Amino acid sequence: MIGSVVSNSNYITVSGSASSAPYISPGAAGAGMLRWNPNMQCVEVNDGNVWLTFAESHVGIDLGPDTQKIIEWAARKMEEEENLEAMLEQYPALRKAKENFDILLNLTKDDYEANK
Repeated sequence: MIGSVVSNSNYITVSGSASSAPYISPGAAGAGMLRWNPNMQCVEVNDGNVWLTFAESHVGIDLGPDTQKIIEWAARKMEEEENLEAMLEQYPALRKAKENFDILLNLTKDDYEANK
């Protein structure tokens, strides 16, 4: 009976039934791979030897906390960049200041990398 598939990180978690017994052979080729079986209309996981069907009527696939934070951060950064671009269009002096900042940043990065 399949219990759950839990990644070694906080990026994705897949769960499927109440069993707590481990069922994936660590290091086995294909172990932990998931697939959708269209004939049986279910999710299957490879235990390293065979494909096993998730026992519950549903399977939960969730993003881990780190993945959620990354996605939220990316959404905020996209909004910040859109707002900055709008301000740069409206204020030419700000655009010039940003161009100068970008030049100094690249020069500093080059120097920083050279002296690591």
